[in-house]
Amino acid sequence: MKLELRGITKRFGSLIANNHIDLVVNPGEIHALLGENGAGKSTLMNVLYGLYQAEEGEILLDGVVHNFAGPGDAMAAGIGMVHQHFMLIPVFTVAENVALGHESTKWGGTLNLEAARETVRTISQRFGFEVDPDAIVGELPVGVQQRVEIIKALSQNAKVLVFDEPTAVLTPQETDELMAVMRQLRDEGTAIVFITHKLREVRAVADRITVIRLGAVVGVASPTDSNEQLASMMVGRAVLLTVHKDEATPGEAALVCTGLTVLDATGHRVVDNVSYAVHAGEVLAIAGVQGNGQTELTEAIMGLQKHVLGSIMLDNRELTGRSVRHVLTSGVGFVPEDRTEDGLVAEFTVAENLMLDRADQAPFVRRGTLQLGYLRAFAEEKLREYDIRAQGIGTHVGRLSGGNQQKVVLAREMSKDLRLLVVAQPTRGLDVGSIEFVHRRIVETRDAGIPVIVVSTELDEVSALADRIAVMYKGGIVGIVPGDTPREVLGLMMAGEKPAGVSAA
Repeated sequence: MKLELRGITKRFGSLIANNHIDLVVNPGEIHALLGENGAGKSTLMNVLYGLYQAEEGEILLDGVVHNFAGPGDAMAAGIGMVHQHFMLIPVFTVAENVALGHESTKWGGTLNLEAARETVRTISQRFGFEVDPDAIVGELPVGVQQRVEIIKALSQNAKVLVFDEPTAVLTPQETDELMAVMRQLRDEGTAIVFITHKLREVRAVADRITVIRLGAVVGVASPTDSNEQLASMMVGRAVLLTVHKDEATPGEAALVCTGLTVLDATGHRVVDNVSYAVHAGEVLAIAGVQGNGQTELTEAIMGLQKHVLGSIMLDNRELTGRSVRHVLTSGVGFVPEDRTEDGLVAEFTVAENLMLDRADQAPFVRRGTLQLGYLRAFAEEKLREYDIRAQGIGTHVGRLSGGNQQKVVLAREMSKDLRLLVVAQPTRGLDVGSIEFVHRRIVETRDAGIPVIVVSTELDEVSALADRIAVMYKGGIVGIVPGDTPREVLGLMMAGEKPAGVSAA
């Protein structure tokens, strides 16, 4: 089935998310939609899937115009979508999820689950999925859950299949397996739209590439184009994709965690007896698929977790059981993984956000009085130093782009007298240009002799920044390996395997 989008325009108030976008996807083709977060890729696909209604433009399937009032209409026309955040019911079985919304009944009105089971078996056999129809979805690994999403889409005889950032929660091996499935679907005649911002993946699997920037198509590229060419199209200028850093010269162990255990509200160990050290002048990256204890590990360091066992020593001073304020005043800089929720106050100005956790300390405050002159000079200096694109220091931070919001957080945390920097998902949602800037600042902090912890689910980022890599799986550290460890080895560790010769700490 041939898909055509003609002049699709979608507005949210004064914001034009899609600006007269044209797109053609042929049967038996993997067409990548490449662009930065916020470029309008997912909005365009949500219009295609009937989740949004476009103000202008047409959707054509094999030359026939369609108007979709909702996803049901899109699925009935042969369009399927594999969402970045899975649209599955965790407590249902695989078969129940596949049947959901398209239930068939046997005589007497009872649900005919056997038909759904047979569909799961047939599609699984076709692609070598090995998915049990009676398995509870919430108990399956993330990669298998994604296969269930694919089975669900194919069970409705989808001829056009949209993959929306499908590798965000996968190990490298699972990513390779997904790409093999996409190629098989393509070879069987399915038209595939692959939404991504990852250059490595788009070059590996795409037949054609359409690049979107700021809601508009800026060009069509080839998978043979270089990363630099693709990145330039995405951002609109030349960018440096390689992180240049000298060999680390680590000093003494500055942060030492011993037997660190974090319990959730039910008493379950989300971090399980973890021990590691971070030395002055090195970057220790913590890698792993999202949800394996990385978040809780950083929150334990910062005093944000209530039930923490073991020891966290910074410069021979115990941090376990201390308040967040105590940790921050001990010289710990913290860039949280969700900047909008935990790193900024959207209604505050840029200047106010730059002094958030020091609003009662000199030199911002003297004898109980806010020193507005100092704050103004400080904020204007950081605006220039970190290239924060804002109308001024009085701009509400909620009005800034994601990249500029992240720069505000970095400017605040890195302007402290640091003893340790903890950076979680440092470039999530940022454009390529902002990523370049953030990486450079992290390396500069390391080179100043400060220990740095970087938590990231992006393996390219981990490999680029890390001097050593600790890989987490189900709350524990599988091993700690050098920063130049191959992706394949890291991928095995992220799945819980410990290769020979890898140390546990």
